[in-house]
Amino acid sequence: MTDGKVHLTYELVLTNVAPAPVRVDGIELHDAATSALVPGTTGRVDLTPLQVGTEAEGVSQPGPSNTSVTIAPTTTDIAWVDVVFPQRSAVPATIEHVVSGAVLAPNAPPVPVQMRLGRTNPATDGPAVVGAPVPSGTWYMSEGCCADSHHRRGIEPVNGVLEVPQRYAIDFYKLDDQHRTWIGDPSKLASYLSYRQPILSAAAGTVVAAQDGLANSAEVPHPTNLATVKETVGNHVIVQISDGVYVLYAHMDPGSVAVRVGDRITRGQQLGLIGNSGISTTPHLHFQFLTTPTYFPADSRPYAFDTFTLLGHVPTRLWDDNLGLQPTGALPFQAANPSSTRTNELPLDRDVVRFGS
Repeated sequence: MTDGKVHLTYELVLTNVAPAPVRVDGIELHDAATSALVPGTTGRVDLTPLQVGTEAEGVSQPGPSNTSVTIAPTTTDIAWVDVVFPQRSAVPATIEHVVSGAVLAPNAPPVPVQMRLGRTNPATDGPAVVGAPVPSGTWYMSEGCCADSHHRRGIEPVNGVLEVPQRYAIDFYKLDDQHRTWIGDPSKLASYLSYRQPILSAAAGTVVAAQDGLANSAEVPHPTNLATVKETVGNHVIVQISDGVYVLYAHMDPGSVAVRVGDRITRGQQLGLIGNSGISTTPHLHFQFLTTPTYFPADSRPYAFDTFTLLGHVPTRLWDDNLGLQPTGALPFQAANPSSTRTNELPLDRDVVRFGS
């Protein structure tokens, strides 16, 4: 990613089946082959109660005086793992987790426990590398990996399986040279610089899903809550680019979807226009990779863009729902020093990048 590191990002699901509360003081990642601690993973991975269907706004990282979490009986917590490595070769082939804490039996002193559990085999072959899904210009990468965004923390139960289908998703917002996302009246779609910008295919492939005909969200910039899974991503296109690898382009303007199921498309081909259909507060492109040709059920895959310029970063957390509620359309901006061309990287959450010349 744009911090120059390799990120290992996943979730560890912890369910307490004991009849007493269990306090979790720390989770360590160990190389399963050697039982050695993975450097930089001592202590507590961010752990929060399972709240299916809720966004993560308001979730905070623990401070030094708040490093333990107690899991009640028959309760599930999620450990949100985001570990960074200096290079891909440093990632162990198999990781297991050492959970340390204590059983809090009633009327008795805490009983220390240490559990070795949850083996996982990280993928080390690298992400798919693709082109930009938007035209040349300056773009704000909102709700990206690996912060506590609603994409990263959006865990959902689908057919009895917990999934995080948006783990690496990014919301694309076009900016002008003053880093504005909108100019004029933020209650009007046409005020947003992203509105009706072309959506381009990031890679060649075959269209496996295409939906059009859903209206844009009526109220801008207030959150929209739709009842059905079918309408979640609004008008959209899903393109299969290889076996088990699918790309989702979502929230298209009604009537703008330019391809049909079965079409063979080329990289850079226009798929539609950015709109505000589905669960969308202001016009943007929701872009992500999937493991299936459906938004639900699916898992989220990492990916990278072949080239872009890192211009800077938005230092303040601005949720997508709040972009149109700011006093002006200008985002707070912290320039990169210096700006630099990046290759085969994924922008981090709140990066500002330029695609094209």
